Amino acid sequence: MRQWRHALGLSLAGLLGWGCVAAQAPPAAAVVRPGIDVLVEDSLHLVAGRAVGLLTNHTGVDRRGISDGERLRAAGVNVVALFTPEHGLRGAADPGAAVASTRDPTTGIPIYSLYGPSLAPTPAMLTGVQVVLVDLQDVGARYFTYISTTIELMRAAAVAGIPVIVLDRPNPVGGAVQGNVLDSATRSFVGSLSVPMRHGLTLGELALLAKRERGLATALSVVPVSGWQRWQYFDDTGVPFVPPSPNLRDLEGLIHYSGTCLFEGTNLSSGRGSDAAFSQVGALWLDPLAVLARLGPEAGVTLSPTTFTPRQPGDGKYADTLLQGIRLRVTDRAIYDPPATALRLLVAIRAAHPAEFAWIAAHFDRLAGQPGLREALERGAPIDSILKAWAGQRAAFEPRAAGIRLYPQ
Repeated sequence: MRQWRHALGLSLAGLLGWGCVAAQAPPAAAVVRPGIDVLVEDSLHLVAGRAVGLLTNHTGVDRRGISDGERLRAAGVNVVALFTPEHGLRGAADPGAAVASTRDPTTGIPIYSLYGPSLAPTPAMLTGVQVVLVDLQDVGARYFTYISTTIELMRAAAVAGIPVIVLDRPNPVGGAVQGNVLDSATRSFVGSLSVPMRHGLTLGELALLAKRERGLATALSVVPVSGWQRWQYFDDTGVPFVPPSPNLRDLEGLIHYSGTCLFEGTNLSSGRGSDAAFSQVGALWLDPLAVLARLGPEAGVTLSPTTFTPRQPGDGKYADTLLQGIRLRVTDRAIYDPPATALRLLVAIRAAHPAEFAWIAAHFDRLAGQPGLREALERGAPIDSILKAWAGQRAAFEPRAAGIRLYPQ
């Protein structure tokens, strides 16, 4: 594939004995090929004979559900170090929990956690590595930390003079761009780039944006996904769906996540630890009917009363407690705007429960990407004015994104 605008990529897992992950089987006529397939089938010479470090986890699989490590081991690629993000190698660690570094008992390959005492590779971790490869499944929302880990790795690799190659994957929720744009003054590990809440980009594109806008000296390349178009959701691709984290178990949850994740910055549960995390919100004191009475119909989604019990690991707010909640169900992906719906739902809950509702202010501001959103809601700013401001921010973002987009609509 010589038409790449940016080239190279790959990944690991079978080296550690993972084999094939449990995943939905793709249809026989799948045409979308993740970067691991593109690399191994078309351009293996890009990594042949090089000592490889790899940032990956359980989401690194090919179009058949075979782990990257299995593919690389069969191809004779020399992986000498493995790096892992939040949730660890197998994606099972609790959200926010520190993950320890270890070593594979069979191969002796070190497994360095980049979500523990260090968020970036140390010089010792990079010793002997000639190229670092990244293969992680992003979720399409700026709150997710995999791009933050990728940026920290890029920065450390630049200092060490080691090139970084991102093996790209589809954005599972397509190319829609929604919500506000993060103010760089509010940058954090759950918001490392000034992009919209739902950014419409792939991990490879985000890495290219980070290199340009964060002034990184990284020698960065991307192996693009073959056959993917930006309108496609993950279930249009034929690629196996592997849950990217313990509480994002299905595509429905990923679609809501760019909106309902805001409730993490309040005293409501976002459903973590339940059977429908990020597809429902709730609290002991919530009166769903009183809230829904304040809302009109929402485009592309239905909201209805429910009950649920967050189990551990959850969000630490109402563990093992039966909650009154509101369940969101997508009815039309093409017109649903998760951040806008979440904003209207948040306003309705505050109006129905002025004494019970509370912010976790610092965390909400990090997720919102700017303290101005909370402040606007506290002073009763009209929702339409907030949404209009968001649209202006996205319009300003568009020319910034245009130069790094790799895929057609």
